[in-house]
Amino acid sequence: MKTAIVLFNLGGPDGPDAVRPFLFNLFNDPAIIGVPQPLRWCLAKLISGRRAPIAREIYANIGGGSPLLGNTREQASALEAALSPLDGETRCFIAMRYWHPLTDEAVRAVRDYGPDRIVLLPLYPQFSTTTTGSSLDVWHRQARAIGLDVPTRTICCYPEMSGFVESLAALIAPALAEAARAGTPRLLFSAHGLPKKIVAGGDPYQWQVERTAAAVAALLDRPGLDRVTCYQSRVGPLEWIGPSTDDEILRAGRDGRPVVVVPLAFVSEHSETLVELDIEYRHLAEANGVPAYHRVPTVNAMRAFIDGLAGLVAAMLSAPSGTLANGDLGRLCPAEFGKCRCALTVAA
Repeated sequence: MKTAIVLFNLGGPDGPDAVRPFLFNLFNDPAIIGVPQPLRWCLAKLISGRRAPIAREIYANIGGGSPLLGNTREQASALEAALSPLDGETRCFIAMRYWHPLTDEAVRAVRDYGPDRIVLLPLYPQFSTTTTGSSLDVWHRQARAIGLDVPTRTICCYPEMSGFVESLAALIAPALAEAARAGTPRLLFSAHGLPKKIVAGGDPYQWQVERTAAAVAALLDRPGLDRVTCYQSRVGPLEWIGPSTDDEILRAGRDGRPVVVVPLAFVSEHSETLVELDIEYRHLAEANGVPAYHRVPTVNAMRAFIDGLAGLVAAMLSAPSGTLANGDLGRLCPAEFGKCRCALTVAA
């Protein structure tokens, strides 16, 4: 039996010439700009053209392109190894949303592989319509277009997966100890932000992010731990969920507190960790009196994280074809989050 595991991620430009088309693909996504065509196409052309020079400067800090694909390939290879005890042959494929290998490339590669079953596995621990939802929509549309009709199961999210939470806690503990040399540290769980209207519309992302933060804090088991869940990468005129990471860094400076910053919703290094967190926010901290600034790495291909993903895949393979569920093989989100994709009911 042949099993195809499809890993979904954002993607990133592989060089300066790819920055503008990458941004166009991003802003032409209806999950990002929810206006009809051809207006969305026009807006995407306008915004990508204006933002491309700034983005090129950002990527110049990390060699001109994103390391995300390389990191994802490392995760795919590690996951294949972890799944080797399964009966038959298992192969991982990568489907990036906004740059190569794009979803249509992945769909064709999976079709050519000829699997007996497919598991869709987003590398976004917390579900959002703007990330996982968008990726799944494109996958299913492209699969239908080329007639890829294979029993498929989907893992929509895993915000409290033990391997993910354990990996984060293991990375955080030494950073807290180091920061404590400069005072009582404040732990900033930083996730990518969203406009408030998306969350108000039933997107469960913020609720799931806060579940991850609570699970990690519980595992750290440090009474009186000063922690805040905050959100980075705010752009545009809309009101975004908060508090913002930059505001929390400024507050830490006023309070004279060292900070430990944890990328909570990213499992791979890319521009928002290597530039925004490592360079821009570090500079902000140093300029505003933060006694010490420590950034925790992403989990990337840590053994516990990869083993956790392998466990999710193995569990999903025993579920009926068509199952879409979180890491507990059920619906996690309360009913108020109507944009949750899980078809199963919340257990009492």
